Amino acid sequence: MNPSPSRHAPLPGLPPLAGEIAREVAARGGRALVVGGWLRDGLLGLESKDVDLEVYGLEPGDLASLLARVGPVNTVGESFTVYKVGDVDVALPRRESKAGRGHRGFLVTGDPYMSPGEAARRRDFTVNAIAWDPLADEWIDPFRGREALAARRLEAVDPTTFGDDSLRVLRALQLSARFELAITPATAALCRRIPLDDLAPERIWGEVEKLLMKAARPSIGLALGLELGVVERLWPQMHALVGCVQDAEWHPEGDVWTHTLMVVDAMRARLADWAYPAQVALMLGAVAHDFGKPATTAFIDGRWRSPGHEEMGVEPALRWLDALNVHSMRGYDVRRAVVGLTAHHLKPGMWHKAGKVGDGAFRRLAQKVDLELLASLAEADCVGRLGTFDCSAMAWFRGRARALGVEHAPPAPLLLGRHVLALGVAPGPEVGRILRAVYERQLDGAVVTLDEAVAAARAVIADRAGV
Repeated sequence: MNPSPSRHAPLPGLPPLAGEIAREVAARGGRALVVGGWLRDGLLGLESKDVDLEVYGLEPGDLASLLARVGPVNTVGESFTVYKVGDVDVALPRRESKAGRGHRGFLVTGDPYMSPGEAARRRDFTVNAIAWDPLADEWIDPFRGREALAARRLEAVDPTTFGDDSLRVLRALQLSARFELAITPATAALCRRIPLDDLAPERIWGEVEKLLMKAARPSIGLALGLELGVVERLWPQMHALVGCVQDAEWHPEGDVWTHTLMVVDAMRARLADWAYPAQVALMLGAVAHDFGKPATTAFIDGRWRSPGHEEMGVEPALRWLDALNVHSMRGYDVRRAVVGLTAHHLKPGMWHKAGKVGDGAFRRLAQKVDLELLASLAEADCVGRLGTFDCSAMAWFRGRARALGVEHAPPAPLLLGRHVLALGVAPGPEVGRILRAVYERQLDGAVVTLDEAVAAARAVIADRAGV
């Protein structure tokens, strides 16, 4: 297919640095085209920060020298060089040939003398195969990507090479969710045939993270993942939710899978107040919170019930996190947070219903999970279903936790090791036993000052000595 340039109104907001690079390239006989996500997002009326330029007609050494005169340059990429100048990524068009399985099984070479149409053919979806010349205000859209965007259609560029990179199947999920694109039947059929066993966990997580964190309705991508067989092939813990029945009075929306998709979207709408790593933990927790239901669901006393599914969900949640290779992020223990959310997501509602839960229970639960996070997930779990339900328990739970000052962490121990040593206890395991005994009393509210903690330690010492 030959390129079909067309005229179109210029996109607003091209960063000045990108325009400067394009002018410098043109002055040396080359051509710089805007490609990639900034262009796609701009056509959809969305903001995007980073700009990708593809430079034609200049040798690599000449391009590198030109960019060095424009500003500081960082080079990235092992097999193919990308030059980063501020928020602008600059590269030559590239040729790719499949030489093995996996994302490393490509031979990639830059070729500044390719045509834009040839360069576009190597891209995954037509919505990503659009180029724009910012100086000539000329569109190069050989695969009608703008038409696909307008129709909200997700379509492979070249069916003969689409399967060379199996990650494109995961990209289909996150792109469909982020931009609410409907995959074409032919592209869906391609995705179902592509093996996914060569994907590294880190690459899978990269696409899942975009799906969960960049889409307003991640359920769209997860539903497509089920349709394409991705959920069954990669995440058996999630696939087990499909068809797992729930009591119709409490879950009129249907099975656990349907409920989970609703919870994920509800959680996504409630992330604004959290730092990014905590947002990630909440979204992962929303997906995993009912992983224990398939193993515990039974028809008991005339109703479908899932007793103990919170704790039973921890092990499959850990296996799922292993499959994604998710651990910590920016020093925040995402894994621990997800486990805590999964194991305790019913506590806010249950405790509110019980009505007589002591302060000590809140302080002890704060040792296992951030109570603010827990209240947020429990709220998403409550509203993530059909029907009208009273979700006021979460506000009550959050208020109790804040009143006790344990909304993010348990109380710091009043009694420290040096205090125990000052009482004449020799260094050793006994110090730890005394500290734990006094801290339990602090959690119960029986010890509220350091003097009371020291007195409690003396009592523990005397008790152990039989005095």
